[in-house]
Amino acid sequence: MKIDQLISRFKKQEHQVFIIAIDGGGGAGKSTLARALKEKIGGNTTVVHADDFYQVAEKRNNSIGGNWDLNRLEEQLLKPLSQNKKARYERYDWETDQLAESHTVPSGGFVIVEGCYTMMKHLLPYYQFSIWVDSPQKIRLQRGIERDGEGMRSMWEDVWMPDEQAYIQEQNPAQSADLVISGTASDYVTPSQK
Repeated sequence: MKIDQLISRFKKQEHQVFIIAIDGGGGAGKSTLARALKEKIGGNTTVVHADDFYQVAEKRNNSIGGNWDLNRLEEQLLKPLSQNKKARYERYDWETDQLAESHTVPSGGFVIVEGCYTMMKHLLPYYQFSIWVDSPQKIRLQRGIERDGEGMRSMWEDVWMPDEQAYIQEQNPAQSADLVISGTASDYVTPSQK
């Protein structure tokens, strides 16, 4: 599916916020799709990365999505936006393992929330549209290592990918999605779609 076809599904209303979730395994192509959608939609469009809601080390747990602070995502971002209020959240700093500066997301326009676990069942009611990006595990791992470096391979293979697989098996986010697209198809990010 091409960007133009996706955009035609989204009807912008200036006085309301339209929240889009983009979920998929690590390295699936979520951030790439979010950037392409933002560029194509233009105007009042904000992209929020779920990686900004990673859990500080002392609070991580083995539950599904337990490495992410999904409560903070809900309370600081999704709830205010769903009430047509501006949202303010603190970004997780991956180098210091602490919460860093605050970011403000205006009410109204489009907000694209991209990242793993953004389509957990308890978060779905906040979204007006949801997209699952499907990519083979081998390709996702390759992309992740290219992006994060070989030193992160064990995190990918031993932590993140098994956790994501448990999430997929238990919650089946692709089935809940309004749209499932391939993260290996290039037609949604080609320059001809700009």
